[in-house]
Amino acid sequence: MIDKVTNLPFYLKTSISLIGLYFLFTILYIAQGIIIPIVFAIVIAILLSPVVNLLVRIKINRIVAIFITLLLTFIIIITFASLLFTQASRFSDSWLMLVTKFTELLNKSIIWASGYLKINSQQINEWILKLRGELINIASASIGKTLLTIGSGLIGLMLLPVYIFLMLFYQPLILDFIYKLSGVKNKTQVSEIVSKTKRLIQHYLSGLVIEFVIIAILYTCTLLILGVDYAILIGLIGALINVIPYIGGFVGIALPMMIALVTKSSAWYAIYILFIFYIIQFFDNHYIIPKIVASKVKINALFAIIVVLVGNALWGIAGMFLSIPLLAIVKLIFDHIETLKPWGFLLGDTMPPLIKIKTNFLKKTSK
Repeated sequence: MIDKVTNLPFYLKTSISLIGLYFLFTILYIAQGIIIPIVFAIVIAILLSPVVNLLVRIKINRIVAIFITLLLTFIIIITFASLLFTQASRFSDSWLMLVTKFTELLNKSIIWASGYLKINSQQINEWILKLRGELINIASASIGKTLLTIGSGLIGLMLLPVYIFLMLFYQPLILDFIYKLSGVKNKTQVSEIVSKTKRLIQHYLSGLVIEFVIIAILYTCTLLILGVDYAILIGLIGALINVIPYIGGFVGIALPMMIALVTKSSAWYAIYILFIFYIIQFFDNHYIIPKIVASKVKINALFAIIVVLVGNALWGIAGMFLSIPLLAIVKLIFDHIETLKPWGFLLGDTMPPLIKIKTNFLKKTSK
């Protein structure tokens, strides 16, 4: 049966693959409330697995070892969340003042634009009021959907510790099931894929944590030196958004620039932030990410950006965070299956020499 499928014409195999991908993405989108917590639990369980195994090796009961690991993990998460919440509450107390200052800045900009571009300022104000009304209508229409999304997210968040605990506890059973499912002939190959997948996820996620800490310190110190209000909150949020590959760095710069424009007397502070954050981004993209985060995740930039956008379309922010490690796992599987190796090569960042490509092309055309 397998031979018959592999001997099908190219257009039929392509059509079957596209139909399969369509149904796969449809299922991923429809069942995202169930799938996202499970995927997060799998990734976190793989990350915490070495700690559990270490505690088991020193003669601690497996259940107790898992409980200790989860407890320490959630203490760290709660500490970070408390710091973020404290800073956010301080920011919310000053929200009305920030809105007032931003409105004043907007009015000054309108007056300048109307004089420079020869446009009636009243028309600009009417356009802004109309746009604000449309945004309010859109926001009110999406409140119900937002509440449903938040509710399902909270349910998934409450189930997450349970999923992680059970996956860590049943890890030997799950691995044995994968080996038995693959058959005796493929056991060595599957074992290699599983071990490489575990190392890849552990290295990638630990690298992301290191990147977050470094960028958060650099962002926060920069904002504190410049005297920008809410420096700790903005630095933490910027570093957290920066974890999203390629897109997060640009978005993370916008917030501190806006705060600087509203709270500082001169627009030069926003320009200073843009310049210094650009240097930090250069350091991040050319040293931290290649050396610490992505040294084992060999995905080229084109497919990395595409998969981040696809992840956002499917699962929102959660999809943007999960997209790169999931694509790296897919590439790893492709690299170990002979018929799928060309696709793994396409996803990778190994550039063949242009001279070699031209030589091979000339040899084929000469035949």
